[in-house]
Amino acid sequence: MKLMRVTDPEVVISLIAEQFKPLENEKLTLENAGGHCLFETITAPEDIPGFDRSTVDGYAVYARDTFGSGEGIPAILELIGEVMMGEAAPPIENGQCCLVHTGGMLPEGADAVVMIEDTDQTGTMVQAYRQVAPGENVIRRGEDLKKNDIALLKGHRLRAPEIGMLASLGITTVGVFRQPVVGFFSSGDELVSYNKARLKPGQIRDSNAPALRYLAEQNGATVKYGGILPDRFETFLEKSRALLEETDLLVFSGGSSVGSRDFTARTMQALGEPGLLVEGISIQPGKPTLLANCAGKPVLGLPGHPVSALNIFSIFGKAIIDRLAGRKEKFFHPTVRAVLSRNISSHSGRTEYVRIRLKESEDGLSAVPVFGRSGMLRTLAEADGLLVVPSAKEGLNAGEAVDIFIWE
Repeated sequence: MKLMRVTDPEVVISLIAEQFKPLENEKLTLENAGGHCLFETITAPEDIPGFDRSTVDGYAVYARDTFGSGEGIPAILELIGEVMMGEAAPPIENGQCCLVHTGGMLPEGADAVVMIEDTDQTGTMVQAYRQVAPGENVIRRGEDLKKNDIALLKGHRLRAPEIGMLASLGITTVGVFRQPVVGFFSSGDELVSYNKARLKPGQIRDSNAPALRYLAEQNGATVKYGGILPDRFETFLEKSRALLEETDLLVFSGGSSVGSRDFTARTMQALGEPGLLVEGISIQPGKPTLLANCAGKPVLGLPGHPVSALNIFSIFGKAIIDRLAGRKEKFFHPTVRAVLSRNISSHSGRTEYVRIRLKESEDGLSAVPVFGRSGMLRTLAEADGLLVVPSAKEGLNAGEAVDIFIWE
């Protein structure tokens, strides 16, 4: 039996960055660009905001006209009008003020706004009971972005805040990296579709396909499912070659464990050079994972057990999608801080991912390990996230504060 040569998880992440390049770029309308990464650096075509604006409802004033005012000695100001939203403001002179609403344009000459609750109005006379400093309750023109400032760098992922900012700049189309198309195969003669109502003896419903599809689509990819491959190499290779031509990343679920029917590695070698890069990862669960570069396209072989398959794809499958999509951000998952409820032992030299259930207590969040074999789906459903035990450690102690990577 061939011994598995395992690779450190951090080395695998580095290999993904070295071996694979972002996909080609395309132009999209702003409405369709969410989730994509910029192919170009965007500079502001104009100042944002385009005029001095009030951040409160109040009276636009010369700040110096309010100096020394207070509850007993208000500043007396002449009200000359109101700034209507979306309209230009009339200029003011010393001793005058103008009613302005939140977001409204500041009159020429005004350099501050007195909040309306700090004033009284009688006819055209306003009494200000609080002094304000120059610039108080005001956003200046170009304070957010000045014309020709860098708004967003190449590789930045467009979320709702970025879409809103680009819209405020009047930008309607953007150059982005294309999102990857991911092809999935399940493999094994024992597998049948998850929608099959009745099983024959020895059959297992394919639970990985819909779960992996969700993970891929959640990370912005489009999915093509090739079905369940039989344990016959010629069919395995023929269907794999056809789906690889239509996709940017090919993923096999199952068939990566050591055994006589393991066709995944042979297929990877036959799909294109340089072929296999990783023949196992020093991680638990998920050790028998394969990664290949087949004529420039990544091919990932996941273990068949559901816990291992989802664990590996949420780490390395996501890293590949991020790379193909041109994302520059450091690879990460959302995390929460919690206190470990019990001791966890592990093997030095192997990174371990422990399923965790989070419980609230008077002292904060508690991280409770959920133990079970890699084929037990119930343990996945019970877990809220994963705890990483680094390869350099031989375990963690109860009471330690740890970071939990949240299932999304």
